[in-house]
Order: sequence, then C-alpha cells, then structure tokens
Amino acid sequence: MKKLFTIVFVFAFLGIYAQDIAITEDDFLRGSVTPERSWWDLTFYHLDVTVDPENKAISGSNLIQFTALKNGSILQIDLQPPLKIEKIIAQNEELAYKKIGTNAYHVLFNEEIQKGQTQQIKVYYSGKPKEAVRAPWDGGFSWKKDQNGKPFIATSCQGLGASVWWPCKDHMYDEVDSMAISVTVPKNLMDVSNGKLRKVEENDTSKTYHWFVDNPINNYGVNVNIGDYAQWSETYNGEGGDLALDYFVLKDNLNKAKEQFKQTPKMLEAFEYWFGPYPFYKDGFKLVEVPYLGMEHQSSVTYGNKFQNGYLGRDLSGTGWGLKFDFIIIHEAGHEWFANNITYKDAADMWIHEGFTAYSENLYLDYHFGTKAAEDYVIGTRANIRNDKPIIGRYNLNMEGSGDMYYKGANIIHTIRQMVNDDDKWREILRGLNKDFYHQTVTTQQIENYIIKKSGLDLKAFFDQYLRTIKIPVLEYQYDGKKLKYRFTNTDTDFSIPVKVYVDTNPIWIKPTSNWNVLKQKGKAFSIDRNFYIESKSITD
Repeated sequence: MKKLFTIVFVFAFLGIYAQDIAITEDDFLRGSVTPERSWWDLTFYHLDVTVDPENKAISGSNLIQFTALKNGSILQIDLQPPLKIEKIIAQNEELAYKKIGTNAYHVLFNEEIQKGQTQQIKVYYSGKPKEAVRAPWDGGFSWKKDQNGKPFIATSCQGLGASVWWPCKDHMYDEVDSMAISVTVPKNLMDVSNGKLRKVEENDTSKTYHWFVDNPINNYGVNVNIGDYAQWSETYNGEGGDLALDYFVLKDNLNKAKEQFKQTPKMLEAFEYWFGPYPFYKDGFKLVEVPYLGMEHQSSVTYGNKFQNGYLGRDLSGTGWGLKFDFIIIHEAGHEWFANNITYKDAADMWIHEGFTAYSENLYLDYHFGTKAAEDYVIGTRANIRNDKPIIGRYNLNMEGSGDMYYKGANIIHTIRQMVNDDDKWREILRGLNKDFYHQTVTTQQIENYIIKKSGLDLKAFFDQYLRTIKIPVLEYQYDGKKLKYRFTNTDTDFSIPVKVYVDTNPIWIKPTSNWNVLKQKGKAFSIDRNFYIESKSITD
C-alpha cells in the first residue's frame, strides 16, 4: 500500500486546507517542487528510445543536462512502473539511486554539485510501459494496428505524466531549453516526434529518426507517433515569416486528409490574428494521425477525429456552428498558444490551458464566420457546464480542478471580453499574454493580474467567484416601465461587475452590487445581454 501522509504533514508542507481525503506520498512527490527538484534547472534532454511493437516494449536512455541553482547532491527524477531504471551514469561513473514512493527516484551524486555548475546524467531504462486504456484521458502507449495490420502506435500522457514512458523531471514548472529525440522503429515504419527531422539512420532491420526541438517544451508535450505514414507539406506565410506545415496520415487516408487538413492554414490565420505569431516557427507545425482522438503535443499535434467536422461529427454547442470546423484541428492547435507557449506551473491551474483553448474555438468562428456565430457557439457550450466543483484544483498535488475548466473557462473569458467592451483592446490583451509570457510557465495569479492591469478593470472578486467557487451570480431585477431595480445575489458581498442590459433596444450599462440599486428608465421591456455568464431572476415585491 502507498504510505499515507497525515493531515498535520499536509498543513505543514503544503499549506492547504484540511479535508477528509488521503494524501499519498506519491501525490506529494509528483505534484510538488521538492527540495530534490528545486536546486537544479533543466537545460537539455536527449531522449533516445527503441520501440518494439511485437513485444509492446521500449528501451533506451535519457540524457538530462542541468545547471545548479544552488549547491546540491541529491536529485529527483521520475519513472513510472512497470518501467525500470537499469543504471544512471555521470562522467563515466555509475551513480547510486534510491526509489522513493512508487514513481520517484533520488539520484545520489558522488560529490556536491556547486551552484552555477552544468552537469549531465544519463538514465538507462527499459520495460513494457503502461498501455493506454482510453487515450488520451487514460494515457500511456497506444499499441494499435492499422487496417492493413501494420503497427499504429502513439503516446499520450497529460495529467498522468511523461514519466509513464520516459525518465524525466516530471513537473510542469521547469522546461528544457531544447531537446533531441531519437526513436528507433522497425524498418517498414516511420516515427514522427516533436520539432524538425535532422536525419534518418538506416540499420539492418530498423530506422532511427532523429528529431530536434529548438524551443522550450513541457514534458507531456513530447510524443512518439509510429505508423505506415504518408506525408505531404506546404508553407504558410505568417506573421513570423514562412512556417513549414507537415502532415502525416496513414496511407489509406491520404486523399480525405488532404481535403480535411485544408483547415490548418485557416486556423493559423485566425489564431495569429487573435493571439499573435505561432510560437514555434523554428520547429514548424505538424499534424499527425494517431489511433486516439488527439492531443496538443508541441509542434506535433496529434489527430484522430476521423476526418470530419465537429467533435467526432457532433456539435458540442448544439447550435450548428460546431460543425463548421474540425474540433481536433482547431482545439488542439489552439493549445500551441495556451499550453505549449504559456504553460501552467501547477496542474491546479490547468484552466489556463483548457479555458483559453476552448475559447479559441469561439475566436476561430469569430474570425471566419462573424461575431454572432462566435457568440452563439460559446453560449451554446454553457449546456455542458456542471458547476460540480471549482475549476482551480489543489496545489502541489498534481490535482486539476473540475472539467468545467473547458466551457466554464471559455465563458468566463468571453464575459471579460464584454466587460472590456473594446475588441481592439481585447485583442491586444490576448496577444500581449502570448508575447509577455512567451515560452514561460505561469500561475493563474500572473494571468489574473495581467488581465486586470491591461483591462483597467477590478476583476479580483470576479476571478475569485468564477474560478474558486461554483456559485454563478444571479442578477435579480424588477422593472415597471419607469424604473429598474436590481442587485446581485449568490455572490460574495464585494462582488460587482459591469453588465450590459437593454430597455427596449437601448443598451445600458449597470454595475450591480449585493445591495438594491435603482435606475430611472422609461420603456416597455427589459432584457440582459446574453453574452454575460450570469443567471437572472425577475422578482416582484
């Protein structure tokens, strides 16, 4: 059994509220910046792995280069069973290591590494990695076959952690500056990974594909995709110059893929307008067919939406607009800006990835089909919101919040756009986020503070209400044709935001509080702008 930490330990080390749950040692080791992680900064990985489809096994090594931020001699790396470490080498000497919990290892250096020193270790490992049961939600290796019986293999590991298939510093706060990925596969197959292909080595019965990532990359963004692929390419002339677009699909799907993937340049045109330049021009953009629905692997976005619009042919908004685009192309590529460019430091803040990217679906429609279409879509997705728990999770434990981070997150951001009430300024904020936090890991507090500063709006109580509670503000009102009486309920006492309402067809801005306010305004009918994610209630005396 896993060793349980007591509530006293949780209070002392995590600074979180006591709840009637069991926190395990593995939760803490996976989700916290432990002392054995904090003293060193990742600079480079070289992952070198051989994939054996017949035995569903892998073997290889990962070279980990780092710079010491302070003196240290014990380093934490992570690798999940049933994979096993075979040995760890530094400067041609084997290092001792000790398993801590289920997934973590403490590597013991022979002498203390001094602050400012750059060092490398090489971790050799092998085994049969966890097989994905329901990728990408329950990740690992997907060992499938294509319709011709050839291996069709892919990795996915968001939430579960990259250490499910390779040894690494498995926490989101620290990213390598660049990375080499070498993958050896049977000779009749191809591997597609992140970055750009530098060379292919021909062996007797295999090929080794050498990829290089020239930008920072988070662990779960690293991937291996293996199949009997056909490839074609094109060039997109974007804000950052010429961007290489490469597509990889099973050979039997080539014709329909060439038609469906025409949405890729349209995606880039819309997102570069709203978010700024594609963040990884040096690494190019790839769309790669895989045997599961899809994931946002950096510069190697994976696709399994069966070459149809919507989400496997379904409109998640119920409005019809969701069938105007391929959900996986648009959503997963949107993550290049929010997940891969701007990356959360702690899984509790996953809403930064999913909220903004769900919102990107709306902006794609806005750019190509108009603002009303975008409004219809994002408002339609409210039907998917459960408000079961807050969308910010628990910090330091690798615990994300509610799945509402997608469409509640999108509607929160859409509501802020209404309050800003200036689309040029709103676009500057979105582009500014991607410029000012370029290739960085961030906290939700940084994102909140940035939007507050750039918008000029006091949104502290707004963020607290929508991100940290499940309460949706209720605008109570009375209107008798002469005056409007209104207030917010189901909020904290300091909650107040501007809301656009209509008397007849005349737009009026009000700023409800928890106290009754009165506005004299003659008219026949009263309504609330639908774009604000609030509830309403008409009351009588």
